[in-house]
Amino acid sequence: MRDQSDLEIFARVVRTGSLTQAGSELGLSVAVVSKRLKRLEERLAVRLLHRTTRRVAPTDVGAAFFERIAPIVDAIAEAESLVSQTATRARGTLRVTAPSSFGRLHIVPHLRAFFALHPGIVLNLELSDDFESIVERGYDLAIRVGALESSGLTAVRLAPVQRVLCARPSYLDAAGRPQSLEDLRGHVCLATENQNPWRLVGPEGPCTVGASGPLRTHSNEVVREAVIGGLGIALRSTWDVHAELRDGLLEVVLPAYAAAASAGIFAVYPSRAFVPAKTRAFIAFLKQAYRSSGAWAEG
Repeated sequence: MRDQSDLEIFARVVRTGSLTQAGSELGLSVAVVSKRLKRLEERLAVRLLHRTTRRVAPTDVGAAFFERIAPIVDAIAEAESLVSQTATRARGTLRVTAPSSFGRLHIVPHLRAFFALHPGIVLNLELSDDFESIVERGYDLAIRVGALESSGLTAVRLAPVQRVLCARPSYLDAAGRPQSLEDLRGHVCLATENQNPWRLVGPEGPCTVGASGPLRTHSNEVVREAVIGGLGIALRSTWDVHAELRDGLLEVVLPAYAAAASAGIFAVYPSRAFVPAKTRAFIAFLKQAYRSSGAWAEG
């Protein structure tokens, strides 16, 4: 393994917020990471990091320093990959972030096959429903579900997404089955805070419906378990509840309405002239896996 520069070590510590994790990704011990950071601070005659027992965070000066050196560190890594064996061989640590539910259901089950194909890759997979900055956190790749907004990132569509209104049959037996969007006003509608109102497409075209009910949450996992538990009606992706719909645990409500077709499952990564082989390998693997994954990808 090549000798990492002090700047690279500092950038990785800031991005991970941990000496231990940074050392693990770089193949260095915590003691070496700490020593190299101390050497960098002594050379610059400034304190770059606040260290606690739980987390490491940059000082004001350290944050400003990181903003300036991070692009340089990334450019050096890209240049080295371009002229080394990693240009053709997938190897090294791949940092990926993905939504919690999707990662649990549709990434983790495929990892055994992925590692068998690419034994030289170490995958650092972070599952979170927070849309963190890929560049600032140093992720190589992010999996995004939904409709993407404009950004300076590159996006590859991995699979389509179909979202349907659904509920547990026992809930509908008790509360009644809606016959129109207006009927939803008399029902418990379950949605995360950032997915309210529901944006649907029906016979009359695009429309929005405010989801109202006693539950407030930012967690998709909470909404999923709530609708399966019979609390109300939810707008869910078929990749998330396909098995429950197939087995009759959930029932589609108002089948003429669904979420906009522009939504999809995307692999998003920083726009660069050269994309590392490890990133290309993971994207290609997921595209193939989802192509043969079955009915959830088609709705």
